[in-house]
Amino acid sequence: MPHFTIEYSANLDGLVDIGATVELVRKAAVETGIFPLGGIRVRAIRCEHYAIADGRKNYGFLDMVLRLGEGRDLTTRKKAGEHIFEALSAHLDPVFANSKFALSFDMQINDKETSWKRNNIHDALKVETVNG
Repeated sequence: MPHFTIEYSANLDGLVDIGATVELVRKAAVETGIFPLGGIRVRAIRCEHYAIADGRKNYGFLDMVLRLGEGRDLTTRKKAGEHIFEALSAHLDPVFANSKFALSFDMQINDKETSWKRNNIHDALKVETVNG
């Protein structure tokens, strides 16, 4: 499990290819080498209604939260988070250059005692690797 949820202001339409952004985050997560491939999820949610700072409509935001399971030390999490944030930030440089924009990324660790999952993607990936 690393599950990324991206919320973004609707005024980014036309400025950001959100599909490419989701794929960039997925690839960056894979590149860290610390997440099981079959557990990676990246989703984006367009926020039609939002208010930023003094209420001007030309301000935009993209906020990403990563939920992950326990078991990785702080140094490992920070290194992975920095890699992902740097890739995302560089991808969004044109937005920073052409508009007023806020980017944020937070990591949250799920308590394994209160996190339930069912996933057969891991097994499918193992079969594909063997039969490759």
